[in-house]
Amino acid sequence: MKSFARSLTSISVAGVLSLGMFSLSSVHAAEPENYIKYRQAIMKAVAGHSSSSGQILRGLVDAQPGELAFHADALARLNADLVWLFPEGSDFGETEALPKIWEDQAGFAQRAKEAADATANFAKAVQSGDATAMATAYKAVGESCKGCHQNFRERKR
Repeated sequence: MKSFARSLTSISVAGVLSLGMFSLSSVHAAEPENYIKYRQAIMKAVAGHSSSSGQILRGLVDAQPGELAFHADALARLNADLVWLFPEGSDFGETEALPKIWEDQAGFAQRAKEAADATANFAKAVQSGDATAMATAYKAVGESCKGCHQNFRERKR
């Protein structure tokens, strides 16, 4: 019986310590610097999947079966909800995000929705196997990215 009670006590202590560590990591996760680093990584991933898709569509690489679908699906998932990557208070530091994102949240949300729609349509076009639909949808992805970057991203010199 003492062994059972000791086990329950150990489990309870472990549970409390785990919750404490989780809450500390949650506090850390909410820091604006972490959102900036995370969104920069997401945007690099978007660029990588977009560039890889373009290489495949242009016939510049002999991709393995399913590679284009992989990149198209990743683009759709990464672009599904970009707005949350730009929370209030993450408008500082080494970032190319313009203050206009936070000043014109409705406009930014509209551009983000256009990117989500364009990438979802590209993924559907790839699944269809129709080369013309894929090319048209891929062009729309580029236009949606460009539309957002023109208005909400600092231009690189």
